[in-house]
Amino acid sequence: MKDNITNEGRETMERFKMEAASEVGVNLKNGYNGDLTAREAGSIGGQMVNMMTPEQQWRFTRQNVRKMGHLQEITYLVQSGF
Repeated sequence: MKDNITNEGRETMERFKMEAASEVGVNLKNGYNGDLTAREAGSIGGQMVNMMTPEQQWRFTRQNVRKMGHLQEITYLVQSGF
């Protein structure tokens, strides 16, 4: 399946990678980027994941364990990819 990538798909991923690199402040060149540190390369990949995975928020109401008969609203905020 990896070999079935179209040129259009490859170009789209390159643009996406360049956009992620510019957002984290890494100077990415077209072609080989062997001079990047592992931290820089990882920050690009991490930014790509953050851009692909939207933030999620879960809200629900439960019984307050300290005050019988009272409801408590709980909000969980899940950051991108975590």
